[in-house]
Amino acid sequence: MARGPGYKVAFRRRREGRTNYHNRRKLIISGKPRLVIRKSLKHTQIQLVTAEPGGDKTQVSTISTELKRYAYTCSTSNTSAAYLTGVLMGYRMLNSGWSLAILDIGLHPSIKGSRIYAAVKGLKDAGVDIPCDETVFPSDERICGQVAAEYNGSEIPAQFETAIKKIKSLQEE
Repeated sequence: MARGPGYKVAFRRRREGRTNYHNRRKLIISGKPRLVIRKSLKHTQIQLVTAEPGGDKTQVSTISTELKRYAYTCSTSNTSAAYLTGVLMGYRMLNSGWSLAILDIGLHPSIKGSRIYAAVKGLKDAGVDIPCDETVFPSDERICGQVAAEYNGSEIPAQFETAIKKIKSLQEE
């Protein structure tokens, strides 16, 4: 390990490659709640996080495994599941009194048409105000699962329609 008065050890989460403190500082200084979207190989997780002096506080949260309650039994690692998770999170935010947030994708690369932007499109379609360029959203065919159905003959489009109807009916109640 390097020694000397000019050497400074980086924060642990920076050393581990888990946090970009430059971006995090800019998001926190904005004073707006952050919409944290994280994806894994199997799931998409969305949280509304506010910064407080004692640490970050999660206000509203959802994960793609909750889609089973809405008759969506297909894979939760696809674009359709990310969109449905975004719609569900959007309705939960609006019911909790939150209507504005800024996007925090962390260290995930910003790729046009990715699951992250499918979730953002779901949030925007639910009525949440998120500043984002709409050219990065995936196509409607990918979101509805038609592309996957043509490729592997899955039943994603039918389950997508059922799930979106159930999610929207809960919002209307």
